[in-house]
Amino acid sequence: MTTVVATDLDRTLIYSAAAIADAHAGQQVPPLLCVEVLDGRQQSFMTVAAAELLAGLRSHALLVPTTTRTIAQYHRVTLPGGPTAFAVTSNGGHILVDGAPDQRWRRSVETRIAGDGAPLGEIVDELRRAATAGWVLTRKVADNFFCYLVVDLAELPADFLPTLTDWCAARGWVVSFQGRKIYTLPSALTKEAALAEVMVRTGADRLLAAGDGALDAGFLRIADAAIRPAHGELAESGWAAAHVQVATAPGVLAGEEISRWLAGQVGRAGSSPVS
Repeated sequence: MTTVVATDLDRTLIYSAAAIADAHAGQQVPPLLCVEVLDGRQQSFMTVAAAELLAGLRSHALLVPTTTRTIAQYHRVTLPGGPTAFAVTSNGGHILVDGAPDQRWRRSVETRIAGDGAPLGEIVDELRRAATAGWVLTRKVADNFFCYLVVDLAELPADFLPTLTDWCAARGWVVSFQGRKIYTLPSALTKEAALAEVMVRTGADRLLAAGDGALDAGFLRIADAAIRPAHGELAESGWAAAHVQVATAPGVLAGEEISRWLAGQVGRAGSSPVS
């Protein structure tokens, strides 16, 4: 049996200093390992125990990071055990093979989303029109697939998200609110489509999954078994499925609990060693 372990990164496996502070205010946390550096500054962490568990399961399963991060943002992360053979970035827009984007996959995605919904330029123009006040800290177009805003949560207008969500839905796009980021993406741009391709290419016959956001629900749903933390969009919406466990630990400790659960699932499955 060959198992793919597909996992979201931010607030599932890895946590920023701000996310750790929010979840563990005034509390001690176990020793941490830095897994992301930007401009010489440490950005994201996991517990040392989580790192050891993740490195161990990679001897018996194919770890496939599955993230909405762009290629450049993903390459800032150094996971335990070194680079992975496959990764899904840009919410399924890219499949990285040994760190390099598979151009055949990108072309197929571009073709699929071109015939389904409004073009990226229309969404960018609407965000430029509707999100111009000081509460917008940053606006980005990600790998020419989707766009997102970084916002000041204290100043975000109460009606902005529901209004934007309805406007995008009418044009075949979805909105996801994660931390301080508001993402707008084509409905046809999904992590699960890219993972299905990875499963075919690797010949894997079992999928384990972990994620916390609405954009992870699709690949959690198709997994044989999955886990999510008790925080994030899925928790806030009450999303559940019979085969999806919920971690009980908070913050970065949820990442450790998720890593332990995944390692246990790989061990029980008797997965074939990965060469």
